[in-house]
Amino acid sequence: MTGTLRTPLTELAGVEHPIVQTGMGWVAGPRLVAATARAGGLGILASATMTLAHLEKAIVEVRERTDRPFGVNLRADAGDAGDRVDLLIRHGVRVASFALAPKPALIERLKEHGVVVMPSVGAAKHARKVAGWGADLVMVQGGEGGGHTGPVPTTLLLPSVLDAVDIPVVAAGGFFDGRGLAAALSYGAAGVGMGTRFLLTRDSAVPDAVKRLYLGSGLDGTVVTAKADGMPHRLLRTSYVDDLEREGRVGRAVRTVRRTLAYKRMSGSTWARLLADGRAMKRDRTWTQTMLAANTPMLLRAGLVEGDTGAGMLASGQVVGMIDDLPSCAELIEGIVADAVAHLTAAHAAVTG
Repeated sequence: MTGTLRTPLTELAGVEHPIVQTGMGWVAGPRLVAATARAGGLGILASATMTLAHLEKAIVEVRERTDRPFGVNLRADAGDAGDRVDLLIRHGVRVASFALAPKPALIERLKEHGVVVMPSVGAAKHARKVAGWGADLVMVQGGEGGGHTGPVPTTLLLPSVLDAVDIPVVAAGGFFDGRGLAAALSYGAAGVGMGTRFLLTRDSAVPDAVKRLYLGSGLDGTVVTAKADGMPHRLLRTSYVDDLEREGRVGRAVRTVRRTLAYKRMSGSTWARLLADGRAMKRDRTWTQTMLAANTPMLLRAGLVEGDTGAGMLASGQVVGMIDDLPSCAELIEGIVADAVAHLTAAHAAVTG
């Protein structure tokens, strides 16, 4: 491979390539994060589905697998967010990413210890807010992305955020190859974030049967629904999701209670902790939406860990319809960067005068 791509993302994160493997719950574990880091990308460990003890064990395992920089995704509204931040600082984690905007005090604490702070946002106004609070860079995900998502496509969201802030911007939602990376860099982004594309690698621990289900999906193979957890969520279209769409309030309530009890047993959490996290999560949600959102980890676990597509949900970006192979992370990243360099070189050659 000839040519390298140096951007503010590679400089801040200390990685070789401007490619981020996003923090997908139940998917972005030590194995995938370490493989991404070894390949020169920024792997992000998903911690929202881990207890504090499990998170420390996962960080240590990544460290045992690679000495390259990596990141951890945190829930800013978690009751033990401060303890998790202390854990990152103690273990020298390079990047802290957030699905929700962390408070200024949390950002300041991380930065004081040299941790790069990268919140994810879905609107220019939110990007301006976290930039004003001291975030080092920001990730924006357009509506094409999997999991919780908004209605604005990346091609419009990205330039609106680039125009709004002076800090580096990482683009996510709809990226899977070198053409996309070249396009994002041409817009002015510092790199791209990819979830579904990394899920569909040999280094991903997702069951093979589930991967085959993803690979068999087309561009119309996903659906955005609020029935799963009360918020717009892009999921792979399965019979389970179809049932969710038809389900009434009583059925949804029964399922929610069942999953809450299962999550309590699995996480070892107390009812007090669950209620505290629920209050922090509530914000503008109704309590029904909050309960549904609290069940998301168990719904994702059923499909992505247990491989039970009939009892769980599978987050997926629309790019699933463009993917037909299972490379290693090293093969994936090397191919994307080489292709991006070729496309940027060709574009430069087209400039005259």
